Amino acid sequence: MGKLETLNTGTTTLGIVCKDAILFAADRRATAGNFIANKNISKIMQINEHMALTVAGTVSDVQLMVKYLKAELKLKSVRTGRNNTVKEAANLLAGMVYNNIRKFSAIPGISHFLFGGYDNTGCQLYEIYPDGSITKIEDFVSSGSGSVMVYGVLETSYKPDMNGKEAEELALRSMKGALLRDSASGNGVDIITISKAGVKQTYEKTIPGF
Repeated sequence: MGKLETLNTGTTTLGIVCKDAILFAADRRATAGNFIANKNISKIMQINEHMALTVAGTVSDVQLMVKYLKAELKLKSVRTGRNNTVKEAANLLAGMVYNNIRKFSAIPGISHFLFGGYDNTGCQLYEIYPDGSITKIEDFVSSGSGSVMVYGVLETSYKPDMNGKEAEELALRSMKGALLRDSASGNGVDIITISKAGVKQTYEKTIPGF
């Protein structure tokens, strides 16, 4: 998927637990303060065939931790002779975030991840806070400057056991609210689903000037 190249201080991402899948959605705008630095980036990154995450925060830190996570999961899989579970991968990332935020640096290494995947126990969704704490999500979650608008839609419209189509429609309505009201979010929406079949992009749209 796409590559982040500049400081991202505003964003909107969301995760929804639906029937037999996890859905992620994110906008495409990267900002540096009040400046729109990039209008076409992907904030959803695939980790392996059955895991992906959304990103927000200082991009250099986010990129490095994602690279480390992919490498560590591959090494762990080789050493153990089995696939990593979603819980193991999420906790590994949470440990990286915990260590990163506590390092002295002239540039604060702030990062916020939504992590989802599928393993032999089913689909799982986790939120990894900038301080390194981790929470398992049973319904929905949003991060970034546009999350206030997103939560307003999700709280009123989410239903347990939504199918993929229903969850996608809900995600698009939620993202529209953020794109209309949050100046740091915009320029398009990406949606991916994670299920037994793997990671699949189901929606991709650029919205110039939006």
